[in-house]
Amino acid sequence: MVQAKTWILKQHFEGFPKDTDFELKLEQLSEPRDGEVLLEAVFLSVDPYMRPFSRVRMQAGDVMIGTQVAKVIQSKNPSFPVGCHVVSRCGWRTRTVSDGSDITKILADWPQDVSLSHALGAIGMPGLTALYGLEEVCAIKPGETLLVNAAAGAVGSVAGQIAKLKGCKVVGSAGSDDKVAYLKELGFDQAFNYKTVPSLEEALKNASPEGYDCYFENVGGPFSSVAILQMKAFGRIAVCGGISLYNDTTPQTGPYPHLQMIFKQLKMEGFLVGRWEHKNDESLKRMLTWIQEGNLKCKEHVTVGFENMPAAFMGMLQGENIGKAIVKV
Repeated sequence: MVQAKTWILKQHFEGFPKDTDFELKLEQLSEPRDGEVLLEAVFLSVDPYMRPFSRVRMQAGDVMIGTQVAKVIQSKNPSFPVGCHVVSRCGWRTRTVSDGSDITKILADWPQDVSLSHALGAIGMPGLTALYGLEEVCAIKPGETLLVNAAAGAVGSVAGQIAKLKGCKVVGSAGSDDKVAYLKELGFDQAFNYKTVPSLEEALKNASPEGYDCYFENVGGPFSSVAILQMKAFGRIAVCGGISLYNDTTPQTGPYPHLQMIFKQLKMEGFLVGRWEHKNDESLKRMLTWIQEGNLKCKEHVTVGFENMPAAFMGMLQGENIGKAIVKV
């Protein structure tokens, strides 16, 4: 028998998550049967989506949802030999027996000098989210101006860099001076700390007086209400997240942007990255090439130790990370 550590959602979050919402448990796993593999976690991801999705996709007592890079340590499945690495959607657990249906092999030509943790970041779901939000939802074009909020996070930082590669002007908003400095290192044309500017409206106008063609939305709430007023006619808004709303116990209300959306004929579309899963292989290879060429930079905020999963998750929700938040086992 093999033992696994797991983090359980002890009770649904009410407001901001607390330590008492989680419980560390031990689980006994059976030996892999024909067609199955035994996985050992190497890196685990903590992401904003886990907060709202835990309410709709989980029951109290379930293992916390999430993705990890894992190593195959036993195999009775020829598609996944011992020693290969995979991306698995098995949640917050150190070991897993899988029938192969919920795992994907790391790209075959993964370079030795690129950490496998990036398969949870720029060369994984967050990177694909940035790419598809720009290409499929916004249909962004060279010469256009993009606004990104939460721009120093795993998705926003990649979205801004991809837009620059496509010949766009990029304006980013973040929540600390260190994050703003990082955005400028990445080549953002303008960046500001939304917590310290006297007026968000004026900051957006100063950064791009002519307005914005595209808006990559990660935050929602009051920021969104102000930003929509700065859109150009026929502007496109890709709604990726709403982190300012996730921990509310009382829903936020208004102002309501409907008249501006009508007058400017704006397009605003929510999306989930899985819609374009059929493109993932080609897209991930593109992202990897950009990293190898030095055109895409990926910063990570690494927490060491599986026992620190809840702390890493809560820290990410509080904006402690620059780039992708990762837990190294």
